Amino acid sequence: MTTTVLITGASAGLGAAFARGFAAKGCDLVLVARDKSRLEAVAADLAREFGSVCEVLPADLLDAGGLAAVAERLADRARPVDILVNNAGFGLPAPFPYSPVEDEERMLDLLVKVPLRLTHAVLPGLRERRRGAVLNVSSVAGLLPTGTYGAAKAWITAFSESLRVDMEPYGVRVLAVVPGFTRTEFQERAGMDVTALRDAVWLEPHDVVAQALKDLARRRPVSITGRHYRAYALAVRHLPRAFVARKMARTRRPPADAG
Repeated sequence: MTTTVLITGASAGLGAAFARGFAAKGCDLVLVARDKSRLEAVAADLAREFGSVCEVLPADLLDAGGLAAVAERLADRARPVDILVNNAGFGLPAPFPYSPVEDEERMLDLLVKVPLRLTHAVLPGLRERRRGAVLNVSSVAGLLPTGTYGAAKAWITAFSESLRVDMEPYGVRVLAVVPGFTRTEFQERAGMDVTALRDAVWLEPHDVVAQALKDLARRRPVSITGRHYRAYALAVRHLPRAFVARKMARTRRPPADAG
């Protein structure tokens, strides 16, 4: 029986790496992103290298119609999706007090509302078939007080860990993927200055995916790539939250024109 995997944000970065990782395992793919031409290029590459069957589903998940179309595809019993990877997301360059509230709302929708809606759409079929999985891409930013992006990622991790317990009796696996700084387009799109970061902190997308697939097979609740990030995750649990919040605030500089 062939496994079908739907991946959001599949045109680049971690989404494209997940597509490649699942294609290497012989899975069929449903690739979701806004850019149809980039999705088609990813699909063509995977078909050429792995012989993958790739369905391209262009959709803007912040558009009601686009979100409904992807939810409908996940709920389609005639074409069942076995694994959902909630990966789509973006960040903002300025701290909350200096960001337009409309941008903050869009980010919150994509990081919280969209995975909530898509997960809810796929679960009835997974429960019925008593197999499958949901992978939610979170971030180490969610381990600390790191602004609204970190708050949303903290939600997705907590949501995943709770859902995992609810779905365990049905044989459905749920995994929170918690990467650190990863070499993708994310930082550039968010307008983040990462020039001061040492090479040692960076992860490669294929390493994050490889670790996630191992942890999924082991039925672990959370996947963190790299010894330094696992040590970091362990350490921050014991730091005073008020102290950490002040330290992290220093890294979130207001824009130069802020009054």
